[in-house]
Amino acid sequence: MVNRNFTPFPILTTERLTLRQLSIDDTQNIFALRSDIKINKYLDREPSKAIDDAIKFIKNVNDNIKNNSSIYWVISLTRTKKFVGIICLFDFSNEKNSCEIGYELMTKFQGQGIMKEAAQVVIDYVFQTLKFKKILAFTHYENQNSTYLLLKFNFVKSLERDKENPNVNIFTLAQ
Repeated sequence: MVNRNFTPFPILTTERLTLRQLSIDDTQNIFALRSDIKINKYLDREPSKAIDDAIKFIKNVNDNIKNNSSIYWVISLTRTKKFVGIICLFDFSNEKNSCEIGYELMTKFQGQGIMKEAAQVVIDYVFQTLKFKKILAFTHYENQNSTYLLLKFNFVKSLERDKENPNVNIFTLAQ
């Protein structure tokens, strides 16, 4: 059985990124991210309409971290502390020895290799620290950037479709 404990919160770093815990100070950035029409195009959610949506979201995320039911990192540029996106792990399954990965990047930071760098350190965390053997990712079939990212890490596209959303492809990375 995998032992998940996100206290203290695991801060992850790369050459140019710091992945840290979400805080109420991130409210404006979370609102911008979750209300961006281009980002929400491929996600099965309504865009945030008010700043209160972001505040509720942050509180919910941090409650889930306290309960060890998910973990959610802010991706920031180490040098400037600039918020550029998020990456998270959720839907943990001890029975399947797996979890799901999700990510979003502010549009002006896309295409710079940032998510590849962030995903690598999170994938390493899943396999080396959490000791899971499998990572799942669900992405809209039209979201080519996400598909390319997953394929760079050797995620394998499933022949199965998501029963709840047939527009979503399922990818798996097994160790």
